[in-house]
Amino acid sequence: METDGLLAGPVTGGPGDYGTRPGRRMSYSVARGSCSVESSIDYQDLYVQQAVVFIEDAIQYRSINHRVDARSLCLYRWYYSRTCQWSLGLTITVVLLLAFVERPTSLSVSSDPRYRTLTWEPPCGVTESIEMVCLIIFCLDLAVKSYLIGWDEFRKGKWLIGYTMVISVSIIDWVLSVSMVCDEKLRVRRLLRPFFLLQNSSLMKKTLKCIKRTLPEIASVILLLALHLCLFTMIGMLLFAKTEDSEKNGEWRLHFRNLTTSLTSLLVLLTTANNPDVMIPAYSLNRAYAIFFVAFSVIGTYCLMNLLTAIIYNQFRGYLLMSVQTSIIRRRLGIRAAFQVLSCLGAAEECVCVDTVLKVMSRVQMKSYYRSTITMEAQKYADVGTMDRQQFQKIFEELDKDRIKEHPPLPQYNSPILQRLQVIFSHYYLNIFGNAVALVNVICICTVLVLNSEKSTAERDNNILEVMNLCFILFYLFEMCMKVFAFGWRGYLSYRNNIFDGLVTILLLVLQITICATYRLPYSQWEPSYHGAVSLWEMVRLVNMLIVFRFLRIIPDIKLMALVASTLLDLVKNLRAFAGILVVVYYVFAVFGIWLFEGAIKPPPGISVLSNTSMENITSNFTMECGTYEQLQYWPNNFDDFAAAIILLYDVMIVNNWQAFMDAYSRYTTEWAKVYFVCWWLTSSVMWVNLFVALILENFIYKWDRSHSCSVTDVERIRYETTVQLMFKGQIQEPTEEELLCQLHQHPHLHLQ
Repeated sequence: METDGLLAGPVTGGPGDYGTRPGRRMSYSVARGSCSVESSIDYQDLYVQQAVVFIEDAIQYRSINHRVDARSLCLYRWYYSRTCQWSLGLTITVVLLLAFVERPTSLSVSSDPRYRTLTWEPPCGVTESIEMVCLIIFCLDLAVKSYLIGWDEFRKGKWLIGYTMVISVSIIDWVLSVSMVCDEKLRVRRLLRPFFLLQNSSLMKKTLKCIKRTLPEIASVILLLALHLCLFTMIGMLLFAKTEDSEKNGEWRLHFRNLTTSLTSLLVLLTTANNPDVMIPAYSLNRAYAIFFVAFSVIGTYCLMNLLTAIIYNQFRGYLLMSVQTSIIRRRLGIRAAFQVLSCLGAAEECVCVDTVLKVMSRVQMKSYYRSTITMEAQKYADVGTMDRQQFQKIFEELDKDRIKEHPPLPQYNSPILQRLQVIFSHYYLNIFGNAVALVNVICICTVLVLNSEKSTAERDNNILEVMNLCFILFYLFEMCMKVFAFGWRGYLSYRNNIFDGLVTILLLVLQITICATYRLPYSQWEPSYHGAVSLWEMVRLVNMLIVFRFLRIIPDIKLMALVASTLLDLVKNLRAFAGILVVVYYVFAVFGIWLFEGAIKPPPGISVLSNTSMENITSNFTMECGTYEQLQYWPNNFDDFAAAIILLYDVMIVNNWQAFMDAYSRYTTEWAKVYFVCWWLTSSVMWVNLFVALILENFIYKWDRSHSCSVTDVERIRYETTVQLMFKGQIQEPTEEELLCQLHQHPHLHLQ
């Protein structure tokens, strides 16, 4: 580990000074941007290696504030290699998945306590051993990161300090768990595991920072919602107060008995989960009472909740833009640092040799498309032999451009007949005809299913459906072969919808051959329902499902539908950081839910089936009133294990009948259980869903603006690779040369003068 003296010392000596030896001096002039150093083959190779790493940092939007001596650069590249990063990602996945195996284990077919039998639980020490291996890997990860950035940078990194604390607490808790023979009630380290996922993603950390900065604006609207809720609660308690006539007390008895019940009823109404149930008792007495509930819903649900979505979209988008701005500065800084070190090898001041740039590009780990493009741009300056700073930065602007992948040219045929057939089979109308045939196939399957919906398996005539499917599959095979003939194999596979279409067609053909080999040529007098290991109906049903699935091929041929599908794919590919934070939130709330409510709800012995669990502590909290947890048979939704807790949290996030869970756990535990469910509703349904809606809107608007002038075929012919950085490309301000030089001057391991 580097000491403070080495980091803060003079430019001579120290392993941070480009790996220079004592007595070896290299200096940069911020004003002139010049560099002078004694010529040495070792140092020339070192500068090339430094430039390679800086460019790789720029490609991945990584910080360049790390050690730059030869040994550290080798370690740095190894650490960020695909193998090492995949291994670290696998370790994080394993440590998170341990929650499904640890006690209470989720290794059971059903989460319903009435049907759940005794499940296998791993012996003490099995999961603990796996977890310790993961913690050792995290310790190594922390050690490598700390060494590469140096002690000064480590002290400034809040995430690295938090990483150290989380590992330390996890190890201490692990030791306590093993010493207690895995019989402890709480495992604190389970709550800390999501931190490993957060700290490993720079974009996830930026997103979390954006959410943190957006919270004040969100809190202001939530405060307004709380005021709206409290105001209508007071009015409701006054409107529906208890009277002497018990027949008119239905609304009071069910929804406005006390302050807690009144708040809960209107809070659930805010999500529309109990509408119109909450107003029926009063509305049946006097239709004028509907004004109260309609006014509450219009103001709260349709005005304030949608206003919250608008505020989240506006504020979060601005803060995300700031984070993307930081990423762009990192890219520009990495390119500028690469030029700075390569200028030491240039024949002239503030210039780099083209041959040196080509040598660097041959070593950089990047996509082949960008490598070839940047190399071609650099070769344009081969006649001059050198390039200046502006030219060097310009060739790397290719990294900011979208990748437009053109389809390979059509194969050439000499025969006029084959040329004519190629024109026919490559025409767009062939796709339309194929889609029409696929639609007819789906309609035929739907018709047969409707006609046979009341028939049992033995009564169905599967032969007709089988022969019909055989005819359509042969057409699909013919269509695929004709497209391969027209476009060639490379051209055929360059279309994503052709890949999907071809895979499904081949799978259908394999299943059809299997059916024919098993049942030969079926005829009406032969009943093959139970012939072989799988019945004919099961085989035909699988074929039908694939045919229906194949009908998705129409998506690329409908422009708006293609844009929607492309938006969803981009969300899956490029917005993983937001999904990662959602995983963290789910994980934390699930662990808390298990701590608070494990085993809280148990079905009475009278309705328990195949249950080996004890049924003691059954109280009068059990009720079979309409709409309750017990009456709706929600027994599988519980906090008895991690997997069941995840599903219950998802059900609450959807907010349909979420009041049933909140009411049940408040009856079986305490009224404070409602706080847990309200916090989860605010976190997931109110905040996170609105954030996700905002990002979907931004992504879709970006793609719509880029493709509104394209035809249907253009949308398919051009593949857009949308990233978060490209989404905000138009609003990003480029850093100035002075800003870049100032940041280079502050580099902890590049001592500029």
